[in-house]
Amino acid sequence: MTAIQFDSVSKKFILHRERARSFQELALSLFQRNHSSREEFWALRDVSFTVKQGETVGIIGPNGAGKSTALKLISRIIEPTSGRIEVSGRVGALLELGAGFHPDLTGLENIYLNGSILGLSRAEIRRKLDEIISFAELERFIDVPVKHYSSGMYVRLGFSVAVHTDPEVLLVDEVLAVGDQSFQAKCLDKIVDLRRRGVTILLVSHSVETVRNLCSEAVWLDHGLLRGWGPADRVTRDYVRHIAYTDSAKLERQSPTAVDERRWGSGEVEIVDVQLLDARGRERNVFATGEKVTIKMRYHAHQRVDHPVFGIGIHRNDGLLISGPNTQTADFPIDHVEGDGEVCYEIEHLPLLGGTYQISVAVCERYFLRPYDHHDRLYTLRVQPGAVKETLGLVLIPAWWQHASDGASHE
Repeated sequence: MTAIQFDSVSKKFILHRERARSFQELALSLFQRNHSSREEFWALRDVSFTVKQGETVGIIGPNGAGKSTALKLISRIIEPTSGRIEVSGRVGALLELGAGFHPDLTGLENIYLNGSILGLSRAEIRRKLDEIISFAELERFIDVPVKHYSSGMYVRLGFSVAVHTDPEVLLVDEVLAVGDQSFQAKCLDKIVDLRRRGVTILLVSHSVETVRNLCSEAVWLDHGLLRGWGPADRVTRDYVRHIAYTDSAKLERQSPTAVDERRWGSGEVEIVDVQLLDARGRERNVFATGEKVTIKMRYHAHQRVDHPVFGIGIHRNDGLLISGPNTQTADFPIDHVEGDGEVCYEIEHLPLLGGTYQISVAVCERYFLRPYDHHDRLYTLRVQPGAVKETLGLVLIPAWWQHASDGASHE
């Protein structure tokens, strides 16, 4: 059976660039024909998708894609400009930090307030009260007005109320990212438990890994348009690929900054071009963990130079050197260079985890005493997680787990 149905849904907002600063300006504006300060913004345009009962669906997309607007439409906080939305079942929602809380009321009073808004009787709330407070870990602060709560305390209380009021449809926005690591894990465990009990869940997240691990289906929104809808593995893969090519195009359009300050050398040999190539030989700046990457350096030697050493530095975006290979330590001697040529460094399986990195390249004499040409962190490499589930640290170490018990073992 269908839990949520979006049928050609659009939502328009009116943006006011200038606001009247006095009653007189407001009155005059009513008689003016110039409406240049008003701009129509379509948060969603003709979006259609279906969520079946018991499904866990992730909504992904960049900032401004319309993800939060979709959840607000489902919860009836706002109404669509056009189209039809059908929702079957009691809705529990955690959409914005502190949404539905009255700042002057205590945490306890806000539990009753939120519960009543969600359709629970006072007796039902009272039965669940201890469980709500315990999950939120707010026993010491439950009688304190929530205006004194930190952002993390807001999230804990809001999420606890939303998941303990027996929702049939649970809407969760990105606000979970505000909580600490321990509470985020606790929330994810609770979502898994609700999914096991057949609750329909719509989860907005910027984390592709979270959507891929928790959700069976995914909806991809981009600037209010539906770009993808279907199995989470396929939609998230398409989304990551789209981001990779979009980011690569942006990086190509960026002009070099402070190149003169970050390039030096005596000039006998010049590195005239640096390219990052994928397995098909296409130039890119964005790769996924595990992909093949080739760093190609084209050079021009103005004279014969014997025994040059070519090197590469891979830096984290804060400047930390992660790896610094060169042709000499790799026992790859180059007898001499003269005129034009190229040197390639091939990484069969990129071990870097998701993040932004800078690449340095250099050519110097055999004892590293004089650089002929050194480009210090002039090239950007952006890494997407791809199919890798690891997110902690800098590199993926090829390894595997083993377990043995009662004489049996498995890998």
